[in-house]
Order: sequence, then structure tokens, then C-alpha cells
Amino acid sequence: MEERERIRRAVSWLREADGLLVTAGAGMGVDSGLPDYRGAEGFWRAYPPLKQHRLTFQDMANPRAMALHPRLCWGFYGHRLDLYRRTLPHAGFDILRRWAAAMPRGLAVFTSNVDGQFQAAGFDEAVIAECHGSIHVLQCSEVCHDGLWSAAQVQPIVDETTCELVSPLPRCPVCGALARPNILMFGDYDWIALRTEQQETRLQAWLSTVERPVVVEIGAGKAIPTVRLFSEHNGPRIIRINPRDFGIAPNHGIGLARGAVDGLSVLDRAMRE
Repeated sequence: MEERERIRRAVSWLREADGLLVTAGAGMGVDSGLPDYRGAEGFWRAYPPLKQHRLTFQDMANPRAMALHPRLCWGFYGHRLDLYRRTLPHAGFDILRRWAAAMPRGLAVFTSNVDGQFQAAGFDEAVIAECHGSIHVLQCSEVCHDGLWSAAQVQPIVDETTCELVSPLPRCPVCGALARPNILMFGDYDWIALRTEQQETRLQAWLSTVERPVVVEIGAGKAIPTVRLFSEHNGPRIIRINPRDFGIAPNHGIGLARGAVDGLSVLDRAMRE
């Protein structure tokens, strides 16, 4: 099927839908200037000091690293926290909000991103499910209690030559142990999932009210296919936007080999014709 026909089909789904389910992976943030850490070399381009130690994203996003090298690990997370706070969401977020405003049931979001970009773009917190948690929320690394708290008071200062945190390490307000982001890490048995579970319960309640959903999936890769599988579970009207991994079975939806802003803009122009 030619792209023109795929766009025509996608537009018809968007016009007929009563609810928009947005599913998003790391590729959603690339057009805002955020790295997607694609491969070890991509990660090391973003964090050159870690290349010297041959530390990969999987090595750093690990509770063991947090325990053994807290200043290095918090240097990595602190840099990301500051980057996400400073990053302005791209124009594609506004396109999605505008489409949803014309649908009776509005929209909901399912994302593996921990960057808080949907909230920064003005999406209601109540319609967002972050399946891997959020860097803007903290928990106790020792899990002395299951409470979570905002990272707003954390103002990280990172030595970019070593990728180490030089400002005070965040601490649990109850026991004083090291605090950590409420993010699902690799090999993570201490992640407190309560917030994400509540978000996903709200999302399922919203889905139960939608009769003609359309799924717009953006930048979700194959390496950790959580988002892609969620999209396909809620098909078959899936619009998969991805510059590389855009393939999808015809009975599940259509794929567009484009980045986030490009793909959404092409569809938006076609919607206006």
C-alpha cells in the first residue's frame, strides 16, 4: 500500500474515532531535542565520561549501580532530570491535543517515557499512564515505606567531566537512606509501582468508555516492545509513526516511516484538506 493510501486511511480513522489513545516511546522526544540512547554508541555520545568506563544505559539504569556508585548514578539521573525540565515539547503534542478536542471521549496516553513531556505540553495528569514511572517522582531506595514524593526540590549539579553529582545526594525523608527516581530499572525488584498502577487503572476505565478508538503510536521501538504490544492490544486502528521500525501487520493498522513532528504534521495537513 502506498503512503498516500495509508495516510488517507489514517485520516478516515481519526475522523471517525470517538477517542484518541496516544502511545509513545523514546522517539516521541527526539524532535524536542531529547536523546533516545539508541545503542551503546548513542548513549556514549550523550554521556562521554561513561564511555571511558564502558558503562551502558543498561548498566546505569540499574538499582545495583545506584547502590554501588550513588554519585555517578545520580549524576546520570540528575543530568536527565535537568535536561527534561529545560526541554520544550515539540509541536506534535499540540496536534494531538487538537485532534482529541474534536472527539467525544477526548484522549488518553500510555507511554514508556519517564521525561514528563506530556505534562509539560499541557496534557492532564489524570489521562497519562507512565508504564516505567517518572523521573520527576522519588522513592526510598531501601523501600522503608511505599510513599512517593516530588523531585521538585532536587536541584542537581553535575560535573560533566566525570558525570558525577556534586550537589547533595537526595535522601528519603523518613529514614535518611538514598532516594532514587521512581523509575522501573533493569533487574529492579524495589520499584514502587503504586502510582503507575493507579494511572493504568484510570486508563482502562477510560478505554471502557470508548467505542471507536484510534491509536496513534509514536516512536516506540522493538527492543523493549511494551508500548507496541499495548498499541496492538487496543487496535486494530493503529497509526504507527516511526522512522525505522514502522512495520505493522495490515490487520493491525498502518505504518508511516516518519519522525514524530513530520508524521503528525503530514496527517494534520491531510485532516484539513
